[in-house]
Amino acid sequence: MSRAATEGFRWRKPPFIANPALRYGIWLAVAAYLAWAVSSIPIDPQRIVAGFPRAAQIFGGAIPPDFARWQLLLSGFLESIQIALIATAVGVVLSVPLAILSARNVVPVPVYVLGRATVITARSFHPVIVAIIFVKAVGFGALAGILTLIVYTIGFVSKLLAEAIEEIDWGQVEAMQAAGANYLKVLLYAVAPQVMPRQIGLALYQLDINLRASTVVGIVGAGGIGSTLMNAFGRYDYDFAFAILIAIISLVFATEIVSGRIRRGIS
Repeated sequence: MSRAATEGFRWRKPPFIANPALRYGIWLAVAAYLAWAVSSIPIDPQRIVAGFPRAAQIFGGAIPPDFARWQLLLSGFLESIQIALIATAVGVVLSVPLAILSARNVVPVPVYVLGRATVITARSFHPVIVAIIFVKAVGFGALAGILTLIVYTIGFVSKLLAEAIEEIDWGQVEAMQAAGANYLKVLLYAVAPQVMPRQIGLALYQLDINLRASTVVGIVGAGGIGSTLMNAFGRYDYDFAFAILIAIISLVFATEIVSGRIRRGIS
């Protein structure tokens, strides 16, 4: 928003804040719904009580963690990293044209509607649901995980990148158009430079997310360390499962630190 626009802008309270009766009515409706939701969910206190001994048995068998099978642990992690890297690279590349098609200020309305519908479809399902579909389609293994995270990446990155394109300084675009530049050159030299820092930050952030998501989709058979973790629980190897969990937490911490420093460096 330009300076002139902000100077003439005055924030006003929305109706549900300005009107006390409406505000308290909304709060009352929310409280009534929460009360109904809690009362309608079948919560059995006996099952909760019975779960404590089983939880104690699991934690008792998990301590100390067993790192003796580090080769299996390492192979699972390497596969998860490969899945995340490939899916992020392919997904980010595919997100760029889809983001352009989903930006209202650079494409006609029919193209915008089609692009937004594609983005919404990609974002509609949890990665685990998509992983189940791909596991059924292509079988167990890393390929299903890669395809799952590509869809996940497209839905996330293309949406945020399209919003960044819609917020660009239109003056640069008008200057290129006045100089006689065609549509492709306008995108390359007026739009892309303005959103490139945001695109790099989104790619790094999505890589961080995909590294964690690769462990989740592996639980349903889409490869990676998640499959190793699920097999350990299935064999009641709680000490090895605890070692895997410790390794996953360490990996997430490391990637969070590295990606955070890179994002701060380019911002």
